[in-house]
Amino acid sequence: MQIESNLPATIDVDVRLTEIAKRYEQAGGVGINVLNLIGGGADNLIERLPGPVRRNLEAATVKALNHAMKAAHSSRSYVPDQKSWLNQAASAAMGAAGGAGGLPTALAELPVTTTLLLRVIQGVAVEHGFDPDAENVQFDCVQVFSAAGPLSGDNGADLGFLSARMALSGRAMQAVIAKVAPRLAVVLGQKLAAQAVPVLGAVAGAATNYAYTSYYEDMAHVHFGLRRLAIDGDVPPDELLNRLREKMGRAPVVG
Repeated sequence: MQIESNLPATIDVDVRLTEIAKRYEQAGGVGINVLNLIGGGADNLIERLPGPVRRNLEAATVKALNHAMKAAHSSRSYVPDQKSWLNQAASAAMGAAGGAGGLPTALAELPVTTTLLLRVIQGVAVEHGFDPDAENVQFDCVQVFSAAGPLSGDNGADLGFLSARMALSGRAMQAVIAKVAPRLAVVLGQKLAAQAVPVLGAVAGAATNYAYTSYYEDMAHVHFGLRRLAIDGDVPPDELLNRLREKMGRAPVVG
């Protein structure tokens, strides 16, 4: 079920696409400031992690996503969606707490932050008129994590948001999580590495969490903004995606 949109019946598709493209391009900007703060580049962050942690990153990410799916969904009945600034402040506080004790506390904090990020994404879905309880919307919320993180040096180069619909059983959702996990594992690995030094890790943890919350909120607006525009503008999703690519100076997908 979809909640009715508050957008007017007649909209200018090109204007809306321009707004979405601007949001897309600005999404990762805060990540540059975070990299300057923690004094390094994204490429060498993960190399700072111990070998066993690096090898288990993907499994830890799958576990964190599964936890987040359950916790974020159940929390909606008693914790309302919050303002953007409050989400960012809460996320920064979690990152600081996780980084204060170095890698052990950072690992423990990982599922909690992932849950908060998913709740933020769900809140954006609601803003755009979608029901977060609908299976296809739950699928979309997880898909937002497939965008590159703000420390990747790639402002969400994955534009493959408008993928084909599929029936979502529990097994299908696990397949979605398995698809998203490798990319998210890199993002979360960068975060863990930044938090690995006690005390200094608290500052880096707060900064990276703030950056990730801001980034994924923006990418969720891109994702669900495109979804809503396809419906309200009566434009095929593939056409919208190619028009967005052109606005961003990227080659359209053929076929």
